[in-house]
Amino acid sequence: MPHPPVVGDSSNPTIPAVLGTQTGNGGTGVLGIGQANGVIGQSAGTNGFAGVFGESDTGPGVSGSSRDSVGVDAKTTKGQAALRAINTGTAGAGVLGIGPNNGVLGQSTGSGFAGVSGESKTGPGVSGSSTNSVGVDAKTVSGPAALRAIHAGGGLAGDFGGNVHITRDLLVDGDVKLTGGDLAEQFGVVGPLAAEPGSVVVLAGDDQVRVSDQPYDRRVAGIVSGAGNYRPGIVLDRQLDANRCPLALSGKVWCKVDADSAPVEVGDMLTTSSTPGHAMRATDPARAFGAVIGKALGSLHAGRGLVPVLVALQ
Repeated sequence: MPHPPVVGDSSNPTIPAVLGTQTGNGGTGVLGIGQANGVIGQSAGTNGFAGVFGESDTGPGVSGSSRDSVGVDAKTTKGQAALRAINTGTAGAGVLGIGPNNGVLGQSTGSGFAGVSGESKTGPGVSGSSTNSVGVDAKTVSGPAALRAIHAGGGLAGDFGGNVHITRDLLVDGDVKLTGGDLAEQFGVVGPLAAEPGSVVVLAGDDQVRVSDQPYDRRVAGIVSGAGNYRPGIVLDRQLDANRCPLALSGKVWCKVDADSAPVEVGDMLTTSSTPGHAMRATDPARAFGAVIGKALGSLHAGRGLVPVLVALQ
């Protein structure tokens, strides 16, 4: 004789209408099998109660599994979200997605809405991390930009803690603000002397320089950038070659100066000297034409040392 359907009624909110208890290890309290839905839960209350409620001490509160479809299917016609996950603890995630392809896949069918939206009061709205690939991958086929970052408060829209590689053009509508002191260009170094930062160098051929060693040398090319607390703001013609140096073409740079022949004061014109890699004050105007490196921004009364120079080849 077939079993009659189970019907349970209860008017006491503390007593369930139907109670299924399984005291065995690994058994099921309630099993629902049907050609459509195995179990349907409906809530007639108006205070936000769930149609189906699950609770567990050590395992998932509600678990769904499917061989050929989604494990849990959540839908709503008027609610704020089809699926809401809240972690009330002090750690852990609201949603954890694990998959062989995408851990979490978000799609939006509306116009102008995001596939995935993240919001946080004190931390990142959206955070991406990867061990062997990019942390965040953004792509678009026809949109204006693959990645758009806007700071509504006027701060930085982007903050990069490492090198940035751009394979195409960089378009800037505002100012480009650089912390470096000079515009430099790389040249190959030849000769027995090392072109250290601050050294004066002269032209030695196509894309090559060597350390200066003659006074009033009209082949003077500039000063090797990077000495003292000045760094180049822009480096042109950068190549992966260790035997190249950034040569300051304009701007502020620290320069090796020999003041034994004449003291150097602020505003003095500097030229090459007989001391390798050092500049000196240009005291002979006739010989200085075409051999001036720049103007001294500091002073050196005697001996050798580093002096800040405003590069201006003449």
